[in-house]
Amino acid sequence: MNQKFELIAKTFQGLEEVLAQELTELGAEDIQIGNRMVSFSGDKAMMYKANFYLRTAIRILKPIKHFTATTADEVYNAVKDIAWEEYLDATNTFAVDSVIFSEDFRHSKFVAYKVKDAIADYFREKTGNRPSVRINNPDIQINIHIAENNCTLSLDSSGESLHRRGYRQEQVEAPLNEVLAAGIILLTGWRGECDLIDPMCGSGTIPIEAALIARNIAPGVFRKEFGFEKWKDFNQELFDEIYNDDSQEREFTHKIYGYDNNPQANAIAQRNVKAAGVSKDIVLKIQPFQQFEQPAEKSIIIMNPPYGERISSDDLLGLYEMIGERLKHAFTGNDAWVLSYREECFEQIGLKASVKIPLFNGALECQLREYQIFNGKYKEFRAENPEKGLKKENAERPVRNRHHGEKVEYGKRERRPRRDDERPRWNENGPRKYDERPKWRDEDFRRNNDERPSLRTRKAGDGKEFTRERRSGFRNRDEFPNDRQRPDAEKEQKRIPAKRFIYMHKRHELDRQKDENNEQD
Repeated sequence: MNQKFELIAKTFQGLEEVLAQELTELGAEDIQIGNRMVSFSGDKAMMYKANFYLRTAIRILKPIKHFTATTADEVYNAVKDIAWEEYLDATNTFAVDSVIFSEDFRHSKFVAYKVKDAIADYFREKTGNRPSVRINNPDIQINIHIAENNCTLSLDSSGESLHRRGYRQEQVEAPLNEVLAAGIILLTGWRGECDLIDPMCGSGTIPIEAALIARNIAPGVFRKEFGFEKWKDFNQELFDEIYNDDSQEREFTHKIYGYDNNPQANAIAQRNVKAAGVSKDIVLKIQPFQQFEQPAEKSIIIMNPPYGERISSDDLLGLYEMIGERLKHAFTGNDAWVLSYREECFEQIGLKASVKIPLFNGALECQLREYQIFNGKYKEFRAENPEKGLKKENAERPVRNRHHGEKVEYGKRERRPRRDDERPRWNENGPRKYDERPKWRDEDFRRNNDERPSLRTRKAGDGKEFTRERRSGFRNRDEFPNDRQRPDAEKEQKRIPAKRFIYMHKRHELDRQKDENNEQD
């Protein structure tokens, strides 16, 4: 039972460090941060605890085989070599999930089919029967991950995604994922030390997750089941001991406030809060943010306003402008955290962010920004609060590759030095010094000398066609009414003679004079 093995916790991009900290506090070993995952090691109890206690994990995988493959047949053979009777039998149901990042494998479902065929053929050859495939709620969930030619086959110990806590009765349009909400709260550093306010709480996800964090209630306590409960080696006694242990829970002496201007959202939030059992910690109220007033106690704001993607607004930029105005005038002395997607929305807030953390909300690449609200100038605020200011550990993040068509905001560009200051020029006495100006730029030198650097001659077709020769040619156009009589007619394309460009009123006047002459004749 105490045998340790490799485990992998999957999460959202941007929450890897928070998840690693959670695993450290849980007592996991060999913790290594990857892309949207954290690997660690532990025994069966650690696997149960990871599913039950982790707030920022989506699922917990138990790898059973690592191998390399470049073709589907190699995947099939490697999977078929596993002793599958240790994990399931012909009476069980299973499903295969695949995640592929490889040039050799382009179709993830095809890889999943090959894994399914390998398992079915293994049992058919051994027993004459094969386990059935069930997409929804299978007995065993299998995951294969391929990065180039490195393959990892794992058992999914979570079953249904861990973000499905079990307390959500209903939801509003575009609800915030529970794992992301918990990750945002943990990123702010809040653990229940003061009041927390969500002025646009929707169905109440942020207030509920905040209450669970403040009281240190395990998020898995609401779940009906986990994937490992159907495994052959499931230890019911061990899991009951973990499930019933509430020794780490604590008291919460402050309040969590959730406001929304939608009565329907408020009603849904009321039902969700009651289902989570945290009604005494959360105060819900129908109130638009325009009516927000300065709280009496020290507080923190965490909010997820509309982005204009799944939830539209009649005046999206005006909404963010109002957010900045309310924060500046009704939240001084406190910190506010805003999650949003559009840079132009952040600009409308009109406040300088001290922290910018990139996060993904589904497929949307968002940012979580902290605003420290204070009176007066920023320098005075920093002098009075040296422990605050810019948090360097979160303010700077590794540079990632840009996506095609991605909007990028660049910082203020530094002044480029003059060409004379970049590097020395050569003169008759060798390289000149940086502060020595070229002689031809000196006015007295130009007056007394004809020396000037020769200008580059323009080439035909470089967009600078009107040279001196061409201009002189245009001045003498009238001498050659017929294009074919011009000396440069062979070198240039045929043009209409200059005399033919006559304004219409002059043409009418010439026609009238011609008619009068004909009548006199």
